[in-house]
Amino acid sequence: WQAFGWEVREIDGHNMREIVETLEDVRDHAVRPTAILAHTIKGCGVSFMENVPGWHGRAPNDEEAERALCELRRQLDG
Repeated sequence: WQAFGWEVREIDGHNMREIVETLEDVRDHAVRPTAILAHTIKGCGVSFMENVPGWHGRAPNDEEAERALCELRRQLDG
């Protein structure tokens, strides 16, 4: 992207603060096209999904979804 004159930003795609700050900064200050590369981990934060390629493009069933949501809620509650 840089070779074609774009500004390139690399961010942690799991850090909402960083995502919002980057989008706001680009909106307010970009003078050329900008590519944002968000580094992520598939299934991040869900023990049975994280880094398991089989989950890419597959929706969880009701039981799996509830289990995943419980794990994510526990992380948010700290």
